Amino acid sequence: MSTENKETKESLNFIEQIIEEHNKTGKYNQKVHTRFPPEPNGYLHIGHAKSICLNFGLSQKYNGLTNLRFDDTNPEKEEVEYVKSIQNDVKWLGFSWEDRMFFASDYFDKIYEYACQLIKNDKAYIDDQTSEQMASTKGNPTKAGIESPYRNRTIAENLDLFERMKNGEFEEGTKALRAKIDMASSNMHMRDPVLYRIKKATHHRTGDKWCIYPMYDFAHCISDSIENITHSVCTLEFEVHRPLYDWILETLGIYRPQQIEFARLNLNYTVMSKRKLLQLVNEKIVESWDDPRMPTISGLRRRGYTPESIRNFATRIGIAKRDNVIDVSLLEFSVREHLNKITTRVMGVLNPLKVIITNYPEAKNEDLVIENNPEDENSGTRTIPFSREIFIEQDDFLEVAPKGYFRLSVGGMVRLKAAYIIECKSVVKNEQGEITALHCEYFENSKSGQDTSGLKVKGVIHFVEANQAIDAEVRLYDRLFTDESPDAHEDKGFKEFINPNSLEIVKNCKLEPSLKNAKVGEKYQFQRLGYFCVDTESTENNLVFNRTVTLKDAWAKEQKK
Repeated sequence: MSTENKETKESLNFIEQIIEEHNKTGKYNQKVHTRFPPEPNGYLHIGHAKSICLNFGLSQKYNGLTNLRFDDTNPEKEEVEYVKSIQNDVKWLGFSWEDRMFFASDYFDKIYEYACQLIKNDKAYIDDQTSEQMASTKGNPTKAGIESPYRNRTIAENLDLFERMKNGEFEEGTKALRAKIDMASSNMHMRDPVLYRIKKATHHRTGDKWCIYPMYDFAHCISDSIENITHSVCTLEFEVHRPLYDWILETLGIYRPQQIEFARLNLNYTVMSKRKLLQLVNEKIVESWDDPRMPTISGLRRRGYTPESIRNFATRIGIAKRDNVIDVSLLEFSVREHLNKITTRVMGVLNPLKVIITNYPEAKNEDLVIENNPEDENSGTRTIPFSREIFIEQDDFLEVAPKGYFRLSVGGMVRLKAAYIIECKSVVKNEQGEITALHCEYFENSKSGQDTSGLKVKGVIHFVEANQAIDAEVRLYDRLFTDESPDAHEDKGFKEFINPNSLEIVKNCKLEPSLKNAKVGEKYQFQRLGYFCVDTESTENNLVFNRTVTLKDAWAKEQKK
């Protein structure tokens, strides 16, 4: 849903429409202050990237501010490693929180005071029921719940019990602080929700100071209020939580931001649950959180995605009010589009086949000029070596060519990229009948850019000069799942759809010598093969490249067969 700003003719999404209306009425004094509030219980994924781009993008557009705030209210699942990875991901995407990095734990003392205030106002009570008992008495959307037998404790008793909970006198699961709202509410989240629970776990920031921790719904709205957030943007599943968000702040009589919900990002052939992603890591189905097959931001970065491509993807899919599923090929298109503009074209042969040009002088070596990037007029040129012996792709040769085959075959001709036209005269085979080399001849006057041969060939293939070629390992990544909706099957678990061919490691690839000193993270287009990135495991003595994406949407083409 979008409308047009009449002054700028700019299309506005529904969140921007709300902000524009607030600015007109002066609701927040024409200020925009958002926040990105991740839980430090895992690495961020592409869905979080959409939220990051939205929250920081809104504040940039309206000259506002964005806080980075960690919702660290569940110490059992949180780690410093996750905190650091989240900071790295936000920075890598191109955004800055400046000096505004906060934690919900920064406010634990204040949140506790607000809980006491609710008790004093007879709006909260200590319940001795177990979580199972609470669930069994909560009713359902068409049937009212049953009030707790502890709901009418005195204020003094509730304050005493709450302080003793804080002091660690009670075991986990024996008591909880609940809001006193309405057990007959049509909104299940308003049926006396739990605000605090006992957790005797060491917190990564506060240590063992606390053994009670606020629930997300309680801590989140208060944190927003303390930080003077104007627009609390969250995903659609929190829409039913908004009445509780408002009730807490209004009952406490403190500043209330506007909560606004948008549709989360759902990608096909992917799972977005942190719990399921952690399962993939723990069960060694993938190498780590930054495995290039993972939809995590760190995985996409390692694979060779650029922050620009992810930001462009977020812009393309837009902001909607209804959940929908985005085709992962659109994400792949976004990175392909950006890499096409910025990467140097290089020669790499993944499955080498030796070619001996029998009429090329044995002692001769020459340098051929080749453009770096035809999409960038300022990218310049470089030289590549050429000699009597070269490597071509095995897939670029067939001993007997079918009709319409324009690559190399016995008796056939093909142009070598930026070099000469060659003709295959014969093949060399081993004892098993496998082709190990080709004997070809070149046409001296067919040099690219200086061709006076008059020969016409339809095929152009890439090559690597044999003597100066460098060895490398190349990792070819495919989608991690074979099913469009791997976690939508009631009869099967999502792991049933793991793609057994999601990773192919190719050893002894041959690359042009310009890549000898390629650094980790550098990106290239391997002519005719796709876009590749130097992996984090790459070393001077063992170059490792990851395929980021193919030149075309090969997966979609395969599915149509």
